[in-house]
Amino acid sequence: MSNTQSNEVRTVRESCSEYSELCLPSSTNLLGNMLGGHVMHLVDLCGAIAGARHARSSIVTASVDQMTFLHPVHLGDLVMLKSQVNRVFRTSMEVGVKVWVENLRTREVRHTSSAYLTFVAVDPQGNRVVLPQIVPETADEKRRWNEAAERRAYRLALKDKAKLIEKT
Repeated sequence: MSNTQSNEVRTVRESCSEYSELCLPSSTNLLGNMLGGHVMHLVDLCGAIAGARHARSSIVTASVDQMTFLHPVHLGDLVMLKSQVNRVFRTSMEVGVKVWVENLRTREVRHTSSAYLTFVAVDPQGNRVVLPQIVPETADEKRRWNEAAERRAYRLALKDKAKLIEKT
């Protein structure tokens, strides 16, 4: 792990990213709905864009929290994703991603999914690097920043539990 301390500070706003894609036949199941795995791929992609904007270095996905699919994305719908870095720890960061679906004929927009991803910054040799800290400016960003610490504690507890189970 790189011991370099990053004194840089960036805002959440600098990491905000958007990604959109039309639901095409190659991404659908037999019912004409976008495959859940494809939605997950788009979530990872949009989250990685926000993470890379913040890190300004290579990043890798370390974890994805639970995803629930509230509404299907139908063939011909527009799927829209927005992401932002919620909090930076040392070499890892939490990125939140929200997914909406828009029926282009009716213009109805529905929230379909959300996820939190953890990304780790790495150097060209794959060693972890220290990330610049992030400063939340708005009330919503500050709420997300605080909640990210709680989610991290939960994720670390699950990881420790998994390690204990692995040893038995």
